[in-house]
Amino acid sequence: MRATPGQTVGPFFHYGLPYDGDRDLVPPGSVGAVRFGGRVLDGTGAGLQDALVEIWQARPDGTVPREPGSLRRDGWTFTGFGRASTGLDGRYAFSTLEPGPTEPGGAAFFAVTVFARGLMDRLFTRAYLPDDAVALAADPLLSSLPEERRSTLVARRDARGLTFDIRLQGADETVFLDLSGYRSP
Repeated sequence: MRATPGQTVGPFFHYGLPYDGDRDLVPPGSVGAVRFGGRVLDGTGAGLQDALVEIWQARPDGTVPREPGSLRRDGWTFTGFGRASTGLDGRYAFSTLEPGPTEPGGAAFFAVTVFARGLMDRLFTRAYLPDDAVALAADPLLSSLPEERRSTLVARRDARGLTFDIRLQGADETVFLDLSGYRSP
């Protein structure tokens, strides 16, 4: 087999990847619904249009959904998966439930993937809920990072829900994870 040149992962998201209900893991305004969103920013701090953000998450009780149907929402099955493209200003948003910790005493988080033009591959990161300082301090991933970098993985609460800005490079660049050797069970 011969190696071939790499190609970037975009900028065609708005044409082929959106689907009905992609960003609504639960209907907006339903019981327990929360807005989770932010901006995808380039190295200068400008919003990056035509990026795609995907999330995977646990249910509020910490169980991981295993139901099929992420690409065909039925209005009542929570699959824990969502996909949102960014607007002209780089903003994305989901209507979802707050995830619970997947293990006792663990920190609750969203698993986040970013696709954007100019990237050779998708980027992986996490967005932790900000509320449990003890669980955040004990989290193996967060505690493995220099203290000044940890805040790039913690969402903020605001009047609209949870905000998580994703900085692709530059000052306060989001910490991204190398999952190249990971194989799912």
